[in-house]
Amino acid sequence: MTDTPQRTRPLRVLAAMSGGVDSAVAAARAAEAGHEVTGVHLALSANPQSFRTGARGCCTIEDSRDARRAADVIGIPFYVWDLADRFREDVVEDFIAEYEAGRTPNPCLRCNEKIKFAALLDKALALGFDAVCTGHYAKVIVRADGSRELHRASDMAKDQSYVLGVLDEKQLAHAMFPLGDTVTTKEEIRAEAERRGIAVAKKPDSHDICFIADGDTQGFLAQRLGKAEGDIVDESGTRLGTHEGAYGFTIGQRKGLRIGTPAPDGKPRYVLDISPVTNTVTVGPVAALDVTALTAIKPRWCGTAPTGPGTYTAQLRAHGGESEVTAEPVGSELHVVFTEPVRGVAPGQAIVLYDGTRVVGSATIASTTRATAAVG
Repeated sequence: MTDTPQRTRPLRVLAAMSGGVDSAVAAARAAEAGHEVTGVHLALSANPQSFRTGARGCCTIEDSRDARRAADVIGIPFYVWDLADRFREDVVEDFIAEYEAGRTPNPCLRCNEKIKFAALLDKALALGFDAVCTGHYAKVIVRADGSRELHRASDMAKDQSYVLGVLDEKQLAHAMFPLGDTVTTKEEIRAEAERRGIAVAKKPDSHDICFIADGDTQGFLAQRLGKAEGDIVDESGTRLGTHEGAYGFTIGQRKGLRIGTPAPDGKPRYVLDISPVTNTVTVGPVAALDVTALTAIKPRWCGTAPTGPGTYTAQLRAHGGESEVTAEPVGSELHVVFTEPVRGVAPGQAIVLYDGTRVVGSATIASTTRATAAVG
């Protein structure tokens, strides 16, 4: 039995409609299944003109209009809810603060946690709705005892369970993902939208951070944090160059370092460490990026929390692969050891644990252990 409690009785469903094709088809499927569906578009900016225009994001005036037109075609009521203040505080300001602290955040994950399945869900339940429906590709499986599990989508190529790993059991009980069982190409989803007469069938997908209008993350951060010149050094502490803000770098970055002096071995150098305290960026060889273990904080469990060490697979970024790990909750932390070293692991990223296709939980990476002592 899969995909929320919709199989047992019609529900009052609040469909979050971003203005894109996935959320529109999800709302249409929920309505077609016999649920009483109401569409809602989240106004996430007090000044939508400051967000990107065109069909590249999910927070524009155009998106609101597209969502309304889709709701009209589906034949469901539609509203726009203003969550701009919550979005600014919980997502945008958090994003800036994390970069300022030398960490690498995932704003889409934070939006799912704080906005779509906290602020939106709380308001929906207060108004008498049974579930929130979104266009994410993931599945909620209902077990015989009535408990719910979050699983990967049937189509791994479209799976979005990584950014939903922050949902707890209570939130899963009120989550509906009608696209989770879909094993089709995106073109087939678009074709379904077109058959239904939904105008956004040909609308491009959004991939960038919705609140950065031109896609220039470094420029966005510089505007808000100001320029702060500091040193770029190698592993021995030798100064190789300067930067205009340590927040403009991420662990594992290779391009844009602007170091005039070549490495002694002639090979590329990568960002190994970012220190906001000294405003220093440390670079070195790619092998120094190998991580064998990490400690993560603020774990959130999609069901009952593990009670001891276990063997899982872990995903470290939204479009990354899986790595075999041993993981154990220790107090308020999660301790993880990798079977094989992995690269490009940065504090601030989320690590999501899986048991097969089941999402066990998510935590925020606080520190890593390198295979070699790369940074002093």
